[in-house]
Amino acid sequence: MATKEFTLQCPLPISDYPTVTLAHGGGGKLMHQLLEKMILPAFDSPLADSRHDGAVFEIGDARLAFTTDSYVVKPLFFPGGDIGSLAVNGTVNDLAMCGAHPMYLSCGFILEEGLPMDTLWRVVQSLKRNAEIAGVQLVTGDTKVVDKGSGDQIFINTAGIGILDHGLRIGPKQVRAGDAIILSGDIGRHGVAIMATREGLEFETAIESDCAPVHRPVRRLMDAGIPVRCLRDLTRGGLGTTLIEIAETSGYQIQIEEAKIAVRQDVAGACEMLGFDPLYLANEGRFVAFVGADQVDHALELLHSEEVSANAAVIGVVTDQHKGRVVMKSRLGTTRIIDMLSGEQLPRIC
Repeated sequence: MATKEFTLQCPLPISDYPTVTLAHGGGGKLMHQLLEKMILPAFDSPLADSRHDGAVFEIGDARLAFTTDSYVVKPLFFPGGDIGSLAVNGTVNDLAMCGAHPMYLSCGFILEEGLPMDTLWRVVQSLKRNAEIAGVQLVTGDTKVVDKGSGDQIFINTAGIGILDHGLRIGPKQVRAGDAIILSGDIGRHGVAIMATREGLEFETAIESDCAPVHRPVRRLMDAGIPVRCLRDLTRGGLGTTLIEIAETSGYQIQIEEAKIAVRQDVAGACEMLGFDPLYLANEGRFVAFVGADQVDHALELLHSEEVSANAAVIGVVTDQHKGRVVMKSRLGTTRIIDMLSGEQLPRIC
């Protein structure tokens, strides 16, 4: 295969953004420009071209999934989780979105000089506890220390390997017209929990992150032979950005209904007060599943049997009209196009 020459003569708005901004890591338009115009062309990998949460490949008779992620959340500890639980669950969930059974994780620490040992101990214990809950093993890793002022206490990178014991091909390119879109639960809690802790805000009720592993409900779908087309967890950019990515990659239109998207009343109130749209807030224990219309009832029955997806519901359908876009029917009956934000409404949430 010939190597493509890479230059910076591309649509990336270098003149407008001569340096990296927080928005370039926020899951929105700027991050996608960075990936599409700079990162992906430099490596030109067919596996990366799947535009999914991980790479699926074969070694001998085994089908494996591989993923990696980095965690820079601020603050390190928040209601419902911490950087340790994010690191384990985020990687486990990315493997699950490939349809894989998570097996092994690596963990790399970047520690800032002056980090209290008590803080590091709490994070390490959280990693251990959440790995045990998810049923995965931390098997290798690395530790680096940077000068005081060169980091922000602690950053974590994890990589994960999982095994696929079924023949399904799961990803945005498998989506077809007529597929139902299932959302596994309410959205927006993680983003609001981070924001409230960071800014010292208090609400009438405590809002905790939804941080949790979601591989068990996915495993139920796999074991039951449900022909799942696509799975995606709703992290940076939230539900809105995730659906746009799937629509653009699949070439189909996605239609969703606002009234069917669960948002807790306290989360909705916080968003209204602060000017956030829950569609774009990050989640750490929620996913969407695209399944054939004839399998919806069975899929919902299976998802409802697991606590993390007990409130799963159908929120929309895939059509072949106006390909590559997402439209939403509002509670008032009007329709609007869901667009991708430039960056994240709230940076450093995972």
